[in-house]
Amino acid sequence: MSSTSSGASFDAATVAPPPQPIADAATYRARHIGWAVADGVGTITLDRPERKNPLTFDSYAELRDLFRALGAARRTVRAVVIAGAGGNFCSGGDVHEIIGPLVACQRAGDMDALLRFTRMTGDVVKAMRACPQPIIAAVDGVCAGAGAILAMASDLRIGTARSATAFLFVRVGLAGADMGACAMLPRIVGHGRASELLFTGRALGGEEALAWGFLNRLVAPEDLAAAARALAGEIAAGPGFAHAMTKTCLAQEWDMGLEAAIEAEAQAQAICMQTADFARAYHAFAARRRPVFEGD
Repeated sequence: MSSTSSGASFDAATVAPPPQPIADAATYRARHIGWAVADGVGTITLDRPERKNPLTFDSYAELRDLFRALGAARRTVRAVVIAGAGGNFCSGGDVHEIIGPLVACQRAGDMDALLRFTRMTGDVVKAMRACPQPIIAAVDGVCAGAGAILAMASDLRIGTARSATAFLFVRVGLAGADMGACAMLPRIVGHGRASELLFTGRALGGEEALAWGFLNRLVAPEDLAAAARALAGEIAAGPGFAHAMTKTCLAQEWDMGLEAAIEAEAQAQAICMQTADFARAYHAFAARRRPVFEGD
């Protein structure tokens, strides 16, 4: 047992709640985050607006478990939106509910508990990148620390001019190397720009984030939810299996040379040509009508 600064006892094992298998992501009732599915789009809402939607040990774990479960729900959930409530995306890990207990673990010399926590947070990103559905982050207001990581780990990001994205780990005495940031962020904004953000922890405003390629587009704050939903709906209406293949290839080809990548894509495309959606697209084209994809 460790103790927090308030003197209360703290069980270090709770810093990384064990995985809880989710039988059906489409009908899952979340406890620590908002989760709803409609028309093939799943929407995750970080819903603690009074504190700018910080994460807790439990919400980290639930995000991990939900993204892992989405692999088996590809036919019913075909795109995912992650957003924050109350005009902010996410302020990162909760100072009182996460940082305080971690400092207690540090004082107790419990390196194992600290490592369990950092591995669990990394598992969230692994699950996001492994799930077959394209993920769209709707970024408004504060997007800091672990919140910036959630946006980074998404496939697409729609933001507002007032959004402020900050990888502020250095501001709390930690490395910018957190949850895959040193691997992923340079691929999105470039090595020099990623270095600046990770070494300084400064906030990246919406206009600058768009210019740097971190955000795909900017919309007015009042239009953000609808824009994210519309993009997710457009993706969900597409060929789900093929979208999953695209996401897989984008991830796998980071470490491939051109020849290996071309061969991987040849195999991927040949597999997609065996799907019913491929035939549906052809028959729709021949009949001069819009294809209706079903994801198989």
